[in-house]
Amino acid sequence: MEVRKVSNEKELSDAFLVRKTVFIGEQNVPEEEEIDQFEDEAAHFVLYQDEVPAGAGRFRVLDGVGKVERICVLKSQRGTGAGNAIMSKIEDYAKSQGISALKLNAQVHAIPFYSKLGYIVTSEEFLDAGIPHKTMKKNI
Repeated sequence: MEVRKVSNEKELSDAFLVRKTVFIGEQNVPEEEEIDQFEDEAAHFVLYQDEVPAGAGRFRVLDGVGKVERICVLKSQRGTGAGNAIMSKIEDYAKSQGISALKLNAQVHAIPFYSKLGYIVTSEEFLDAGIPHKTMKKNI
């Protein structure tokens, strides 16, 4: 598997395909909430398994803190290390941009995954797109 920082329209389309499959198709997030006004300012990442898009994520900087967003992996690739690979690539990119702290809004069921990567819960539970989340942070 290989994680790439998106550098062309095909890779961006591949990232959106995975995001739509997971968030819109599986989790019933409305498309207008999934594909939002921040797409153009974000750095996008796509994971390929044998050149087939299988995971995605995006990264933005808000007030000097890196915000990890839209992390997703196709059902067929879950449990293979794909999520770890995406997070590692995004964290490396953040470091290369001079960022030393990251935050993300984790779906509650994914908190154990992010905890294993060193993220700590810093908020009460809240709903985003009708799904329970908590904010998590990590210094890198």
